[in-house]
Amino acid sequence: MCLAIPSKITKVENSMAVIDVDGVRRECSLLLVEDAQVGDYVIVHAGFAISKIDEASALETLALLREAAALMEAQGGEGNDPGV
Repeated sequence: MCLAIPSKITKVENSMAVIDVDGVRRECSLLLVEDAQVGDYVIVHAGFAISKIDEASALETLALLREAAALMEAQGGEGNDPGV
């Protein structure tokens, strides 16, 4: 299973962007989205921004992902127990 993560663009140079998720910065390609600018949120999958997303939706999604990660941690693992 793959998960696309909302990320904030912090720098754009040519068709590449530096994106930030909770202080973790990575590069991604902007070839698949039009008019992406610094400050925009994009959905990133496999190193490519695949769509723009509004800030409210991005922040809500990130909060849900943090909540899911906290629940998994509280349960003591990654939830890979096939007996569950």
